[in-house]
Amino acid sequence: MKNLKEKIRSGEVVHGCWINLASTVSAEIVGNAGFDWLLIDLEHGAGDVAIMYQQLQALSASSSTPIVRIDNLSRPKVQRILDAGAAGIMFPQIQSSLEADGVIRMMYYPPRGERGMAKMVRATGFGRYANEYIADVEKNLVGVIQIETLNALQNIDGVAATEGVDVLFVGPSDLSLSLGIFGQLGHPLYQQAIKDVAAAAKKHGKATGVLLQDINEYEMYYQLGYRFLACGADSAFVRKGADDLVKKMNEKAGR
Repeated sequence: MKNLKEKIRSGEVVHGCWINLASTVSAEIVGNAGFDWLLIDLEHGAGDVAIMYQQLQALSASSSTPIVRIDNLSRPKVQRILDAGAAGIMFPQIQSSLEADGVIRMMYYPPRGERGMAKMVRATGFGRYANEYIADVEKNLVGVIQIETLNALQNIDGVAATEGVDVLFVGPSDLSLSLGIFGQLGHPLYQQAIKDVAAAAKKHGKATGVLLQDINEYEMYYQLGYRFLACGADSAFVRKGADDLVKKMNEKAGR
């Protein structure tokens, strides 16, 4: 079976979901739903690295590939996430090719990058297959760069050209906010922006991704070539389920 990076590079569509409740139970439930990949969100989610570690353990029996959105663009944080067994990292608020190259280098060991080596970590089976992990790290790790700002858009060609970047991932809320049209995804400025991201990615052989605000947006992005598509979150599933049930119960009671 192909790993996530192979699927991305072959142009397959891969579906994902956000995990932000800091719960091993919700991670396990969503992990068994059949998503290709899951995003443990340290930037806006309720968890921390310790809880992330436990979530990665809970997801180990799942067919979904776990990646993590980092909250602090530092080598020690990148190292802790990858040593814990994450298959990739999503980097938010990247502004330029220089920044993109800097964070991607944090993911890899020398001479490719600057990640420190420790054999006795979860990613290597606590040393059981350290040599295999090191040999295959560039084939397996996924580097996702978020495009969320005007600077990122202005520098999109350079970011897309950066070695080690696998996915350019649009953040609709932040990007539309930066454009001065918050939430207006049909606005010409936003539409041009997502087309520009797709064009740069295609030019340099990279994938494009986005977190759908609504499943009805799927075709809009798919037609532009977006193939790394996420929708929903464990918190959203709980909220929507609770809201819908309360509404139905109140309707039964005539409220």
